[in-house]
Amino acid sequence: MKIFIKIIIFLCINSFIYNQNASAAEKIKIGLLVPMSGEHAEMGKSIVKSIRMAINKIDNPLIEIVPKDTNSNPNTTLKNAQKLKDEGVKIIIGPIFNKNLIYLDEVKDVIFISLTNKSIKNSKNIISAGINSTSQMNTISKFIQNNKIKDTIILIPEEDYKIEIKIAVKKSNIKNKIYYYDSAPTKLTKQIEKITEYDKRKNNLKDEIVRLESSNDPNKEKKIERLNKKDTLGKVKFDSVIIADFDENLKSITTSLFYTDVSPKDVYFITLNQWFDESLLYEVSSQPIYFPSINYKNYKKFIKDYYEVFKEYPNQLSFLSYDLIGLVYYSILQNNFIVDETIFIKKNKFKGKIGIFEIKKNKINHILNFYKVEDGKFKKIF
Repeated sequence: MKIFIKIIIFLCINSFIYNQNASAAEKIKIGLLVPMSGEHAEMGKSIVKSIRMAINKIDNPLIEIVPKDTNSNPNTTLKNAQKLKDEGVKIIIGPIFNKNLIYLDEVKDVIFISLTNKSIKNSKNIISAGINSTSQMNTISKFIQNNKIKDTIILIPEEDYKIEIKIAVKKSNIKNKIYYYDSAPTKLTKQIEKITEYDKRKNNLKDEIVRLESSNDPNKEKKIERLNKKDTLGKVKFDSVIIADFDENLKSITTSLFYTDVSPKDVYFITLNQWFDESLLYEVSSQPIYFPSINYKNYKKFIKDYYEVFKEYPNQLSFLSYDLIGLVYYSILQNNFIVDETIFIKKNKFKGKIGIFEIKKNKINHILNFYKVEDGKFKKIF
């Protein structure tokens, strides 16, 4: 039977809870491990505030959040994770950073729902809830199929997440050719020139002008005039490019592509989740550019609601953590208030504000939307 559960996350169900047996009436403790001191303290505090918003929405006195500090330090994370376990906590939201996960396999019988988007090499008690590469590549694959795109290249920087991207690409069944590049500005343009066969296409243009000049073509002057306005001649060997990068590096890649006479008007420019970075709206030369992401409308509403309560703007992970409280609460209800290692084993779907979470065998993937940046707007494709 197809399992698809569409719910409002924070449905008031107190009457249901109070009719449960005595064990159900006990406090449901959910741990929280985020940086509340150190260099990332502001990020952690924003997450704590968003979780307060979520708890207020749930409005159930049986839910108790038990926060602890990670100080963005693996040893502190382990110490406070153990303290949470000693206090009877079996599910912990956090930590944020992948480096803080390394010792958590020592904390037995506790499930950690980390906000990281990295899912490989994690211990069995860690569930990655971030917008991972697999979720993004599956969404990109859908776009490629819908538009009958045949030849895709993928540009991946020589960064620590390149293996994660490569595995996700393989799972998505996107027909592609992968190129790895060095982000250093002195090397980047040369690499893009090679990938796009820029020199060959430039020489094609020169050769065609020479040929026309020595030909008897009655229209050669007009043709030569048109060719002199071009930089290259001949198409590249791909109709879409996926750029697995962000911020200034992403802009450097699109600029290099444009310099080598590869235009987003002729080739689909696709990238990864950009969290609706508004600076993309002003990069006219790289538009249209496409990316998978969370639900934009809900994201904007969350930012508005958060600001109204706290008079400041949240970070991106606050939006994710807001949904995770609802996800955990719902999963506990679905598991008859039994909090153990089986809680995220069953195949299930949960609709939150961020979008749809797919849960199976302690894995979380996201069914994402797909957007286009064009004419100063983020436009939803599907």
